[in-house]
Amino acid sequence: MEFYFYILLFIIALLYASVGHGGASGYLALMGIWGISQITAKPVALTLNCVVSLIAFLSFYKKGFFNWKLFLYLIVGSIPFAYLGGSFSISDKYYKIILGVLLFFTSIRLFIPQKENEKISEPNYYYLIITGAVIGFISGLIGIGGGIILSPFLLLMKWSDIKTTSGISALFIFVNSIAGLFALFQKGFTYSSEMISMATIAIIGGIIGSLIGSHFVSNALLKKVLAFVLVVASIKLILV
Repeated sequence: MEFYFYILLFIIALLYASVGHGGASGYLALMGIWGISQITAKPVALTLNCVVSLIAFLSFYKKGFFNWKLFLYLIVGSIPFAYLGGSFSISDKYYKIILGVLLFFTSIRLFIPQKENEKISEPNYYYLIITGAVIGFISGLIGIGGGIILSPFLLLMKWSDIKTTSGISALFIFVNSIAGLFALFQKGFTYSSEMISMATIAIIGGIIGSLIGSHFVSNALLKKVLAFVLVVASIKLILV
């Protein structure tokens, strides 16, 4: 793999972890740009996702940014549907389009500033279960953890503040990625020969990014940089 690939992998892991994400959508976009098929890319992305999202969760959780009640209702629906989604296969063409569209709308959402002390409303917990199920299925289908969909949704509905959303999303991503990997494992897959080196780079980026995101008061600039990266990647995936 080229040197630039690893530099970009490090940056993606750092930026995603800073906002409580594992980075699977970014890894998939990067591997898609490098011409790696989804059969090879999905298990690699989900594995890196598990590692980085767990690192991010621990950093945010230690700072008190988490809500167990919200998280548990979300995963009731997400885990079985992430497994179900991972059992399906789609063509590379539609896989790239779906991923690209998700990346694009997520990036636009990241450009919109959020108030740190915005009033939080109590969610309808049936809606949380349904939300988890829908996001879980999409996550399993395209090989992501679902954080890029969950985070904007929680903020839009005002069910959680920015930092707590990051903590919830991180663990949500971790459990969904495990479910998706289990489904892929039953179908059978082989890891890329560069898996160890990619995991090492992602771990380093994830540690640095999660520390930045959980310890600094504002990560607005990092979110804008991440949004820009996602826009470029999404356009590339949709058009190519």
